[in-house]
Amino acid sequence: TPQKMTMQDVPGAFPTVDVPDHAHYTIGVVILIVGITGTLGNFLVIYAFCRSRSLQTPANTFIINLAISDFLMSITQSPVFFTNSLHKRWIFGEKG
Repeated sequence: TPQKMTMQDVPGAFPTVDVPDHAHYTIGVVILIVGITGTLGNFLVIYAFCRSRSLQTPANTFIINLAISDFLMSITQSPVFFTNSLHKRWIFGEKG
């Protein structure tokens, strides 16, 4: 039976670069700040849109759609990248 080949078996598939520890932590902190700001800011936009009838116009529907998309990206992506930056590597395995 043929053996399953993974990307780790291919030499040079994932070249590594020596990055100082402080660079990982700096990027992690920046991503955390951007994630928190994006989450709170977009939540406030969504909240204002839902509470105010005068803001619920067809043109603002596009704005709220962008805010919802950005909110979901901030909620789902920032914790993953922040965690990986603290560990200085991808921690969620091959399936993740």
